[in-house]
Amino acid sequence: MDKRDYYDVLEIDRSADEAAIKSAYRKKAMQFHPDRNPGDSEAEEKFKEATEAYEILKDPQKRQMYDQYGHAGLGQGAGFGAGAGFAGFDIADALRAFMRDFGGGSIFDDFFGGRTDERRYTNRGEDLRLRLKLTLEEIASGVKRTLKVNRMVECQTCDGTGVAAGSSKKTCTQCRGAGRVRTLSRSLFGTIQQVTVCPACRGTGEIIADPCRSCDGTGRTKGSSKVNITVPPGVSSGHYMTVENMGNAAPNRGEPGDLVVIFDEAEHDLFTRHGDNILHELPISFTLAALGGEIAVPTLQGEHTLKIPAGTQSGKVLKLRGRGIPHLNRSGRGDQLVQVTVWVPTELSPEDKQLLQTLDGSETFRPPKANKTFFDKLRETLGV
Repeated sequence: MDKRDYYDVLEIDRSADEAAIKSAYRKKAMQFHPDRNPGDSEAEEKFKEATEAYEILKDPQKRQMYDQYGHAGLGQGAGFGAGAGFAGFDIADALRAFMRDFGGGSIFDDFFGGRTDERRYTNRGEDLRLRLKLTLEEIASGVKRTLKVNRMVECQTCDGTGVAAGSSKKTCTQCRGAGRVRTLSRSLFGTIQQVTVCPACRGTGEIIADPCRSCDGTGRTKGSSKVNITVPPGVSSGHYMTVENMGNAAPNRGEPGDLVVIFDEAEHDLFTRHGDNILHELPISFTLAALGGEIAVPTLQGEHTLKIPAGTQSGKVLKLRGRGIPHLNRSGRGDQLVQVTVWVPTELSPEDKQLLQTLDGSETFRPPKANKTFFDKLRETLGV
């Protein structure tokens, strides 16, 4: 698929200055960030596209080449060292670029020391993504989990070298062991020198003449690993944490990729989450609503006695302070909101009907300026 014009991606004029470019990118990145669009692959692609456009247009030299020659003029030096035209630019690269310039993409930076450096490894393993479903109780208390991750691991036969037993690597003759080659090209700006990854050795500086039969010279094979993580209280769906070096092993003993664990919140039978508050709908009898009293209600910490004031109306919201979700990265927690609904019986005995009809004759049971009383609606429901 052809790449879109970078200026169109960020919706800016070709004359936009650095501040306008940064502002436009931040707007796009916040709109399509994976934290705000969990599970939305289209939003993820737009986030990557916007980040790619930003990485080019914020750099004066790259922008000048792009303005003159378009995507074809960027060459292999355009991206993160992953090949021409951001060929290896993935969601992890986009998230790190965002973190670098805007101070954080993962809500776990404070817990796990989120990386903000710009290290790039040509010989680096792929990052992996794993979705982890959590119950509301686990989110409220925090939880430790052991995850089984299917990943590429270092080949045991050759210890990750990719070389068959009895053989050895040889220095690459094309780059003379440097792993990089220099290329010269002419343009309207004069002769441009670029340093790119050596295509012969893929940046390793060495050539394998006799590759390992178990891994075909890559230094890695299919396997799995167990990863222990601690999820702090207060996370939400779409939040994620990065476990460094637990992605795929890299070819020939390179830098391993990372594991990105994305959290999904399971639906709860009793509670609905609203930020750090939780809502519980509580049906009560008409007599309890009218007379008041106490009733046991479920909370995330177990049953709690709730006081119902006399004259409580259906739809009234009562609050249990500090019974909600802990605030992430700070002290305190939200509240539990209890929305009361007055339960109306659907079947009545003749005696019950007589009693209600007697009560309906009292002005106390007739709300002011109402066309229909509670008992009018009750009679309609029961067909009496």
